[in-house]
Amino acid sequence: MTKSILFVCLGNICRSPTAEAIFRGQAQGRGLEIDSAGTSGWHDGNPSDPRASAEAARRGIDMSYIRSRKVVPADFERFDLIVAMDAQNVRDLQAIQPAASRAQLVKLLDYTPEIGLSDVPDPYYEDNFPEVLDMIELACGNLLASL
Repeated sequence: MTKSILFVCLGNICRSPTAEAIFRGQAQGRGLEIDSAGTSGWHDGNPSDPRASAEAARRGIDMSYIRSRKVVPADFERFDLIVAMDAQNVRDLQAIQPAASRAQLVKLLDYTPEIGLSDVPDPYYEDNFPEVLDMIELACGNLLASL
């Protein structure tokens, strides 16, 4: 049974904190541990990208409490499910995953085959925050329904 979920992207300032905040709202009262992290430590301690935070706020989602952090080996024991935003994140996670890890690695868009994409686009570069939040919201709802 899944009791803890970690959302992961590259820098933990756009996609994964957005997924954390959205999923936290959707899963309220379910008793799940929910967090996010990045495969890089470039933005450690920083808040979410202002563009992601602004788009989330327009939808009534608060991301102000989230601070970027890097994935650490202990995360593979702490979390049952580690949800990556794209295939490169999965490869990066597999490279640091301890052999005896209990965590299951998946991609977020595995839960939305109907949209025809396998990776959540990185809005940091593409500046497509509304579309990315739509994707993440749909996928998080489907992920929650699958638990």
